[in-house]
Amino acid sequence: MGIVRFGVSIPKELLEKFDGIIEEMGYTNRSEAIRDLIRDMVVRHEWQLGDEEVAGTITIVYNHDEADVVRELLDLQHEYLNEIVSSLHVHMDEHNCLEVIVVKGRAKKIKKIADRLLSLKGVKHGKLVMTTTGRDIV
Repeated sequence: MGIVRFGVSIPKELLEKFDGIIEEMGYTNRSEAIRDLIRDMVVRHEWQLGDEEVAGTITIVYNHDEADVVRELLDLQHEYLNEIVSSLHVHMDEHNCLEVIVVKGRAKKIKKIADRLLSLKGVKHGKLVMTTTGRDIV
């Protein structure tokens, strides 16, 4: 893997804001911050294509007292055994639980799984966080 240098024309004020942000985040130089921005764009593109193998987490908060939510969550997780790699269950209080579900598979299917989980009655909040398998990222 070779390194390529390139120039970018950018308004001074925008660059100053960027420098301030990356300093707050702990970057030691612009190059690494720009590499991370490019990697993020590559990952988002993988997800948009839909057929790429991707990874991610589906995080949900739900009321376990809600009629069938626990059974439906378990049924869905068993239905997608090939895509659901692991899950973590946390009791937030006497009624609410947090579930983090690790997924890997084709982007379209992962989105479908997330939509089904997030739309269950009793789920108070949820989010799909998308990332890459790392295979095609430099």
